[in-house]
Amino acid sequence: MKWSETYIPTLREFPAEAEIISHKLLIKAGYIRKLTSGVYNYLPLMQSVLLKITNIVREEMNKSGAQEILMPVLHPAELWQKSGRWETVGKELMRMRDRHQRDLVLGGTHEEVVTNLIKGEIRSYRQLPVNLYQIQTKFRDEIRPRFGLMRGREFLMKDAYTFDANEKSFNISYQKMVDAYFKIFKRCGLETKMVESDTGAMGGKAAHEFMVIVDTEGGENIIFYCDRCDYSANIDKASSFDLKEIKSEGFTEKETFKKMEKVHTPDKKTIEEVTLFLNQPPEKLVKTLIYRADGNLVAALIRGDKEINEVKLKNALGCIQLEMADSESIKKLTKAEVGFSGPVGLKGVKMIVDEQIPNLFNFVTGANQNDYHLVNVNSERDFKIDQVADIKTAKEGEGCPKCKKGRLKTDRGIEVGNTFMLGTKYSQSLGATFIDKDGKEKPFIMGSYGVGITRTAQAAVEKYHDEKGIIWPVSIAPLHINILPVNIQDQTQKNVAFDIYQRMKENKMEVLIDDRDERAGVKFNDSDLIGLPLRITVGEKYLKKKKVELTLRGKNETLFCPKEEVLEKSKKILEKLKAVF
Repeated sequence: MKWSETYIPTLREFPAEAEIISHKLLIKAGYIRKLTSGVYNYLPLMQSVLLKITNIVREEMNKSGAQEILMPVLHPAELWQKSGRWETVGKELMRMRDRHQRDLVLGGTHEEVVTNLIKGEIRSYRQLPVNLYQIQTKFRDEIRPRFGLMRGREFLMKDAYTFDANEKSFNISYQKMVDAYFKIFKRCGLETKMVESDTGAMGGKAAHEFMVIVDTEGGENIIFYCDRCDYSANIDKASSFDLKEIKSEGFTEKETFKKMEKVHTPDKKTIEEVTLFLNQPPEKLVKTLIYRADGNLVAALIRGDKEINEVKLKNALGCIQLEMADSESIKKLTKAEVGFSGPVGLKGVKMIVDEQIPNLFNFVTGANQNDYHLVNVNSERDFKIDQVADIKTAKEGEGCPKCKKGRLKTDRGIEVGNTFMLGTKYSQSLGATFIDKDGKEKPFIMGSYGVGITRTAQAAVEKYHDEKGIIWPVSIAPLHINILPVNIQDQTQKNVAFDIYQRMKENKMEVLIDDRDERAGVKFNDSDLIGLPLRITVGEKYLKKKKVELTLRGKNETLFCPKEEVLEKSKKILEKLKAVF
């Protein structure tokens, strides 16, 4: 491939629209171009990367026993209405109507469609298990598309679906997919961590995410893991307990209820202000946060030193829409400004408390009156709890909920894959059943499995880059070698470069030659920017020593070798790189 005949529109500066480094580099290096918010064109180099990832995914899926199909992007709304996700997915669904005013969906996932496909086709347990997958463009109406391909409205994904007769068979199918996923990401040059995750609108009994660990802003997910056992979960699933012994009264054992009192706290609204004013630790203050869940006001209570997790809260309430109540609604409910809400005397609202609250005694809350708080509040005596749930966000350093001995640590990660234990959620709602060995009709036990093809590509850039540009793992690099004649006008350099280029092409090697009549600095900068694993430079050193330079991208190492040895030397270098990844 000649650079002069390839569409690689590199830029000299980072684009203003991009926020994280991988997004910036993919645009600057000429891999992608934005069409509209959350929608991108994949240019030649990017298309090559995506095809390589797709081929790896396809090979590993086929090895696992999955069968490739292709399902429609356009779905009738009726299927989503039957499953209940017409409402639960809500505004993220890309919806449209045809000329007959029939509601349609642009698929973001295909649980309903594949279940409808299997329904009536597979009737006996003897035909199970079945694993079907596809690689297809998906659509999701993100409220705030960002980070390039990380959170777009149109993206490329592999989705797979398993159908089993019983839990034992399903567990085998699920593990096959887990094993395949680790192989896929390893072949892509990415080590991943499998963590517990929230099932979200997908539903089912459990889910896991595959995370690429990064130390950049692109790691939009916080992962918690134990320093002593194999526990790991994302921020919306992680639970914990306090390892430290809190010696303040009310935390070690049940104490005598003290008389509740109203205390004047003029203009003290925040946790810091109130605790300092009352000389109390934040652990002894309980925040009362007012939410609107599916239109109904809810009071959520959590300790002052903790942060509420809205995903956990939403799941605990079983609601579809959850948002903080506006100040006017809060004032109408509590008769006070924001910052003075409390549970005592609060009427006409559901009271959900974090699991730590029932174990607190003589704590501080808002008084539902401007500039006042209550001290010595006790839930058992002073207000009615409607629901207890884990609605707090775990913190680094807290105790592991699994082994009870380790401490939680955190990493930042990029989700590149997920797996869901769906159970019978979709087979029951869509009436997809089979006849088991006892002659009874039963719903299929299902699993759902996704790999973000475009996300995996950008995650690799977020993981592997330096100040000069991208450093592609060799397995998914768009091409492997960039031959760079420093001065294309020099006939000797040109002839040597094209001779190497031609021999490499004849040997089926993936090679680009920079035949542009550009300044040397431009060509070297572009070479580093696009990130091919190996650069072969033909310049002044060849004219003096009859040797070309072989430089590994991202390494401060340069080898010199005669033109006649370049082919074999390059093959050996690439083989070593493949072994590393």
